[in-house]
Amino acid sequence: MEEGTSKSPSHCAGTDHGDPAPFQGDTDPFQWDTREDCQVRQILDRVADKWSLLVIALLENRRLRFTELRREIDGVSQRMLTVTLRSLERDGLVKRTVHPVVPPRVEYELTELGGTLHATIRSLVTWTEAHQEEIAVAREAYDRRAVKAV
Repeated sequence: MEEGTSKSPSHCAGTDHGDPAPFQGDTDPFQWDTREDCQVRQILDRVADKWSLLVIALLENRRLRFTELRREIDGVSQRMLTVTLRSLERDGLVKRTVHPVVPPRVEYELTELGGTLHATIRSLVTWTEAHQEEIAVAREAYDRRAVKAV
């Protein structure tokens, strides 16, 4: 058995719903990250990808059609946006409404659950904006060290 692999095939360390203190004691807080079948990892992979973050941010307090989303998200392909929206809908974060008109009109909006995630994303963006200069300085210092090391 690989190091960091749980003996239980369905267990993700610290992610059980009934565990009131998930990362205490001998529990490895990074074990979920090494397990492809862990739901926590799957959910984080979904909500943390760049297209999902942008879709969730754009749908705050409004409904948008597919073409409006595609226009607002620079660089996303039609196929990638379709895959992202379907995945977010499957996870219960986005609601898709088809209006019975010709041609069909399809709109997307955040569900209540998706709205709670938006608040978390907003916090992440706020943190990023507050620390972007520090990160830029750190990147420049790293790049200078990397060039000298070559």
